[in-house]
Amino acid sequence: MDKTRSPWREPMVWLLVALPLSAVIAAFALLYAAAHSSGNNDMVADPVQQTGQIQVSDLGPDTSAQQRQLSAVLHVGAGSLDVLPVSGDFDRHAPLRLTLRHPALAASDRALSLQPSADGWHATATLESGHDWIVQLSPADNGWRIEGRLPKQQRAVRLAPRLAPD
Repeated sequence: MDKTRSPWREPMVWLLVALPLSAVIAAFALLYAAAHSSGNNDMVADPVQQTGQIQVSDLGPDTSAQQRQLSAVLHVGAGSLDVLPVSGDFDRHAPLRLTLRHPALAASDRALSLQPSADGWHATATLESGHDWIVQLSPADNGWRIEGRLPKQQRAVRLAPRLAPD
């Protein structure tokens, strides 16, 4: 007795249906994730001007920091952040702004005001040490800026101008 099986009982038919269907579902899931991602995921936090296909960022603060030969060290303590000047002409009586950027999540970025102290500048804050931080130090008027990258689990980083010396 020769019985014919239903096509839906054949594994090859399910394979031919399931593969394209899974690709369509994955495409819609990626579209949904891209449309509903939170925040700006750009690595550059500076305002960028686009001319044609060239993006131009203002390097004035970096040039100023390079000319003034500014460098400092950020020390992460238990509940405190301290910036110690290493070289250059800092205004030791003015507060500074410390910007901590998460490498991937803009929603985790932080900005702190550092107040002058006996050795440099100080802020009372805790810093999550489970990931890297991109650290930027500047005055309130953004006249100069120095930067560094604080790797996870590390407690200090050197801050220097982004531009290489001439």
